[in-house]
Amino acid sequence: MSVSKDEAEARLKARKPIPKPKPAYLPVTGSPLTVDKDLYASIAAAPRVQLEEFVIPIRSGRAWKAPAGSIVRISTPEGAQVGDLNIWNAHNPREKFWAARTKQLHASHVSTYDRLWSCLPYMRPLVTIVGDSLSWYGVDEHGGRVHDLLGTGCDGYISSVLSGKGYDFHCRSNLTRAVLPFGLNEGDVHDVINIFQVTGLDDQGRYFMSPCPAQKGDYIEFLAEQDVLMALSTCPGGDLSLWGFGADSEKEMIKCCRPLKVEVFALEDSSFLQKSRWKPAEPAPYNGLHGMFVPEGEHSAVTKS
Repeated sequence: MSVSKDEAEARLKARKPIPKPKPAYLPVTGSPLTVDKDLYASIAAAPRVQLEEFVIPIRSGRAWKAPAGSIVRISTPEGAQVGDLNIWNAHNPREKFWAARTKQLHASHVSTYDRLWSCLPYMRPLVTIVGDSLSWYGVDEHGGRVHDLLGTGCDGYISSVLSGKGYDFHCRSNLTRAVLPFGLNEGDVHDVINIFQVTGLDDQGRYFMSPCPAQKGDYIEFLAEQDVLMALSTCPGGDLSLWGFGADSEKEMIKCCRPLKVEVFALEDSSFLQKSRWKPAEPAPYNGLHGMFVPEGEHSAVTKS
């Protein structure tokens, strides 16, 4: 039962001023949250050789692998377009991107030198952002920022709930089809990072999306901190300038849909990373026993008299 209006007003009036809060997770020297910017800038600037290149058509999805130490560039070859990205450890799909923890460790929207972290019990960087041509965007007049971790991908389930009609080429469906050749299924698809997407919370805390600010040739680049499997959907909402739910909206939004381009690079000097003392990310050292002792059998059990 809610409190009365009079009681609520009295409690609000009596509430003491709250000091300006500090971020819960602040990087300090030597912390895994503190990226050696000089090192990562030198990696991003080092000569490269291309390993793979492809374009993902509108309202589609594709998955690919990238080895540890490689650089993955995702770009907008024809102009503004939002992309929904999933990431896994290439050898173990149980280790996957954890949007909520990444949001806590860095920010609700990420850019150069932020890392995308994996889930428990692994808790290590999957990739680090080493380039972002939209880093200039900052915070717009409505509080919007780019490269979103606040929301998740669009899907046919919520579409059918809100509009009464399903649609088979939302981002979750695109990602599901993309990972099938790698032995994964819909259960492996997880919360995404919405690249090139501007979002925020309004003055009532409600999620909003604004049109994508990317132009032809804009990009975001990731350094793979371990062997990764990545999957990307070209969102059926396109650049989000005509966003809506339902069949009529799907027909309208296609007018602002464009492809995305993916390139995977290796460093030309294969010893550069080793000489720079870069190492693939290691799992969290916690043993995961949670205070429990699990006996092998009766002979090793601890008994109380």
